[in-house]
Amino acid sequence: MTRRVHITVSGRVQGVFFRANTQEVAQRLGLSGYVRNLPDGRVEVVAEGAEEALRKLIEWCHEGPPLARVERVEVRWENPTGEFSGFHIRY
Repeated sequence: MTRRVHITVSGRVQGVFFRANTQEVAQRLGLSGYVRNLPDGRVEVVAEGAEEALRKLIEWCHEGPPLARVERVEVRWENPTGEFSGFHIRY
């Protein structure tokens, strides 16, 4: 069953390859969606796919790449829309 999750990550998460690493992890997990920087310094992730894969992505977001310092991860489960083709970085 396909699920959708909206994740917001706070801390030192911009300028540390968070988006590129998130894209890599999401693609490896077979997820679709996007990751982008927000103007307030947070990173937003919207992903769709199998619930187990989404939970692994959420777990990864709590750590992030080596240079990141994650302070807070907010998770909101939503209804999937099927709007995505692949997982991309949005600018």
